[in-house]
Amino acid sequence: MTVTRATRENGCPSVAAHSLGTMRLTDFWERMETRFGKVYADSVARDQVISRLGDRTVHEALAAGESAKDVWRAVCEHFEIPLKDRH
Repeated sequence: MTVTRATRENGCPSVAAHSLGTMRLTDFWERMETRFGKVYADSVARDQVISRLGDRTVHEALAAGESAKDVWRAVCEHFEIPLKDRH
């Protein structure tokens, strides 16, 4: 299952309606969009395979039940986002 903005807005019950870890999924997407821009954030999440996520994309990791917090940490590490910009 690929989690896109449309899927989240349609209320995908397995992912979007729940808090994942200690970070809400909505907070995760806000951080992604702040960091990468609205359009590029989805591209990063769809296309970038991240080793810390088990060689999966952000969408695949979230769909598999990874916590939003862990996925955000993996994105930050992968893209070498400075510590001061990770919140």
